[in-house]
Amino acid sequence: MAARRDRTHYLYLAVIGAVLLGIAVGFLAPDFAVELKPLGTGFVSLIKMMISPIIFCTIVLGVGSVRKAAKVGAVGGLALGYFLVMSTVALAIGLVVGNILEPGSGLHLTKDIAEAGAKQAEGASEGTADFLLGIIPKTIVSAFTEGEVLQTLLVALLAGFALQAMGSVGEPVLRGIGHIQRLVFRILAMIMWAAPVGAFGAMAAVVGATGIDALKSLAVIMIGFYVTCALFVFVVLGTLLRLIAGVNILSLLKYLGREFLLILSTSSSESALPRLIAKMEHLGVSKPVVGITVPTGYSFNLDGTAIYLTMASLFVAEAMGDPLSIGEQISLLVFMIIASKGAAGVTGAGLATLAGGLQSHRPELVDGVGLIVGIDRFMSEARALTNFAGNAVATVLVGTWTKEIDKARVTEVLAGRVPFDETTLVDDHAPAEVPDQRTDEGEEKARAGV
Repeated sequence: MAARRDRTHYLYLAVIGAVLLGIAVGFLAPDFAVELKPLGTGFVSLIKMMISPIIFCTIVLGVGSVRKAAKVGAVGGLALGYFLVMSTVALAIGLVVGNILEPGSGLHLTKDIAEAGAKQAEGASEGTADFLLGIIPKTIVSAFTEGEVLQTLLVALLAGFALQAMGSVGEPVLRGIGHIQRLVFRILAMIMWAAPVGAFGAMAAVVGATGIDALKSLAVIMIGFYVTCALFVFVVLGTLLRLIAGVNILSLLKYLGREFLLILSTSSSESALPRLIAKMEHLGVSKPVVGITVPTGYSFNLDGTAIYLTMASLFVAEAMGDPLSIGEQISLLVFMIIASKGAAGVTGAGLATLAGGLQSHRPELVDGVGLIVGIDRFMSEARALTNFAGNAVATVLVGTWTKEIDKARVTEVLAGRVPFDETTLVDDHAPAEVPDQRTDEGEEKARAGV
């Protein structure tokens, strides 16, 4: 077992080396570095290929193993309520910091930059009705073929509730899906060995395309955004995690260190979604809570995106010499956070949402979006890291509120005494398999001798 852990340890050291090498190649040979972009794109595509089956298996096993549908509804309601509150807090923090820094003043809009901004706005806006209808897949299998997270979530919930209603007849199906889940996670573990190649290509391409000049000229908003995200994670989320769950935020982030490295190298929080599901179950949170909170959070718990949208909007308005009033800030940014649902994990989606929001509220500011295109990839990484941290914390908090978490196991795992199995990504002794956490009805039947 120690040898296996050593192998994966070397894998993530290789990822760090690949990121540094990619940065060096990006600066020394920018034209060649840009040509390496398909390496990063291909690796992220491999990860995304696994997301739908992993979400389906996790949710069906979680929901199907709970005999009371009300418990699933309670988890979902708590999660969505928490996501709404935290998105509002993130919006407010972004507004406050953005108004203090006043980023964007002194920059000038050129014709090329204006055209870049207009391009981002094309087709970026989506109505609420379109968003809701988009959750329904064309067929029951198209959710898997098209890779839509919310569509997969809907199909998995329906399948889970159907298996609930089937009772003991559905047990063979649940066992079969359990075996499929092990297969899918084993495939994911194999794909992870390509991480160094993907990290090298992604980092070299972004550094080669951006260069040092864009970073210098836009350093204020970049640094301000990173600091704001850090404050949100360590102060806001850290305080909530300590007060409600009694967990240290630094311990949790350390436990998820490899996932953060993966996000940093690919700039996509979606690349770490399957591993977050596996690690949260291993941590001691029950399958129903993990299965519902994590996938839903990836579309509705966009803390980093909320901060980005507020600060970027203020930046564009300042740079265009047409600052937003407080009333305009609130109405525009509330619209944006609604419009951003479903955009999590997609590199560049935050930029498109920003352009779409400005197009619908203040069309004269859309051209200014081009000012931020050059550094959006670097800000995308901070967005993804913050979104990921927010979803990890949310899963622990919802598990605590619903009493679906094994606190003793959390302590053991975070202390390093119960290591995560990197070779299978599946924990056969997860707490979700303990009868009193899976079903109250099962206990009652057991006592009655049924």
